[in-house]
Amino acid sequence: MQQPTRTLLDKFFLFVKGLAMGAANKVPGVSGGVVAFVAGFYEEFIYSLQKVNLKALKLLLNGRFKSFYQYINGRFLSLLLLGMLFSYFSISKLLDYFIAQKELYVWAAFFGMIIGSIYYIAKDFHHWNRKTVLACVIGIIIGVSLSFLNPAKQNENLIFVFFCGIISVSGMTLPGLSGSFILILLGNYVLLLVDSVNALYDTFAEIFSGDFSFLHNHQRLEMLKILAVFTIGSVTGLVTLSHLLSYVLKHFKHITTAIILGFITGSLGVVWPWKKTIYRLNELGEIVKDSAGEKIIINYQRYLPSITNTETWIAIGFIIFGILIVLGLDWYGKKTLKNG
Repeated sequence: MQQPTRTLLDKFFLFVKGLAMGAANKVPGVSGGVVAFVAGFYEEFIYSLQKVNLKALKLLLNGRFKSFYQYINGRFLSLLLLGMLFSYFSISKLLDYFIAQKELYVWAAFFGMIIGSIYYIAKDFHHWNRKTVLACVIGIIIGVSLSFLNPAKQNENLIFVFFCGIISVSGMTLPGLSGSFILILLGNYVLLLVDSVNALYDTFAEIFSGDFSFLHNHQRLEMLKILAVFTIGSVTGLVTLSHLLSYVLKHFKHITTAIILGFITGSLGVVWPWKKTIYRLNELGEIVKDSAGEKIIINYQRYLPSITNTETWIAIGFIIFGILIVLGLDWYGKKTLKNG
């Protein structure tokens, strides 16, 4: 499962896959785990995360950095995480721009990519029986149900914030479950992924300019505390979920794959392209904005498109384009494997 030898091209494409995962995780409704699953490195990703354990911590504390790096499959994780980090400041920003300009077409492309992913996984899955069909149906029901839930109100309780941290990494480790979208449903998307991150950015900017007045800013300190608890929850979730998934993939691989296939199929309801964005309103009926000046999304209202509308056919074209992207990746992967 661990791949210690990689060519320069392998490393480059692993970085690109990290870019794709980072971009997918940023969009509410889209799961970075789908990218890992379709791109064929999901099991190695889970395996590597599983190695972040007490033994790894002991190696790190004892100063055995080389052993630590090898033990956690550091070459793989570092390239992937570097791609995800780079994506946050590049691809995801570009994605934000396109969503703001042509939201329908972006959602249509993602919708097509998820359809392509379903086909990609299903075509090589030859273990259908009563148990796997039931597992797939359960996955679909959970996935579809999420798209119709009403979001909760914002909650700053630290225990709940810690729980949100655990949940937020689901998009990385569980294909089909979007951590960002679940945070919207939990009511804490703006608090944890916008306001607290902006508070950290402002704090670093002030420190670099020699300004330490934030130490007397109760609201800023509270935000930083919330972000710290959220981060601890995220790390906890990443490690515990990876151990759990590693176990179920080892002992119940076919049932797990069927559930994942169900999750991804159910997530089509979340990324349905034809939807109206519902924003948070104040007492005066005005749209509320977050600390970054962006409108706060609380949910989506889905509708059926008009077949007489030109935009609808362009969107369908983007759905086909999304499907072809995944099929193209599948074709390229097989070609590379054959030539190798």
